[in-house]
Amino acid sequence: MNIEIWSDVICPWCYLGKRRIETALQAIGSDATITFRAYQLDPSPVPAPLPIKQAMAAKFGGPTRAEEMFSHVTAVAAGDGLTLNFDRAIAANTFDAHRLIAWAAGQEFQLNMIETLQRAHFTDGIDLGSHAELARLAGSIGLDEQAALAYLATPAGTEAVNADLAEARELGITSVPTFVIDRKYVIQGAQEPAALRSALEEIARREAVDVPR
Repeated sequence: MNIEIWSDVICPWCYLGKRRIETALQAIGSDATITFRAYQLDPSPVPAPLPIKQAMAAKFGGPTRAEEMFSHVTAVAAGDGLTLNFDRAIAANTFDAHRLIAWAAGQEFQLNMIETLQRAHFTDGIDLGSHAELARLAGSIGLDEQAALAYLATPAGTEAVNADLAEARELGITSVPTFVIDRKYVIQGAQEPAALRSALEEIARREAVDVPR
């Protein structure tokens, strides 16, 4: 089973969706291949570091509505063992973070890099728009920090990210996380692990029936 996940590293539901799909796959003992694809919730530039609460309040009609959203997803994530600290989180354009993920993927570090970036954003308050911070995070998982910094200083990886974004549009993906299984089935949203497990088991049954004998 090949699972492609369109997601953004500053999307809390994507963070939760990653944890839940991993839990579901572990429960069914699947050896599925997971590949993350780039998606941007907001491609607008972020000229300077901006607290996520301030950015979201401006986007969603004020701090009260934003706080309601933060409280809800924080509570849901806590139930799955994830810490979301929106008091520290910094808004960022994630295009360069996705380029870094593409670079890490070439060295078989994609999943580790994504997990590290998500934790840095949601728990540690790291600015994922900073090349220096991105390179430091790459170094923290065993990649070459200086090589990462040099890579980010170039346009390398731009085509790969743009290809993922274009494919998301072609597939009609407008919200994330979106799970595409074997290019035949789509699961949307950070559904409960039990629901994901049930969906994956059903897909496996369908594929087993379709296999020529």
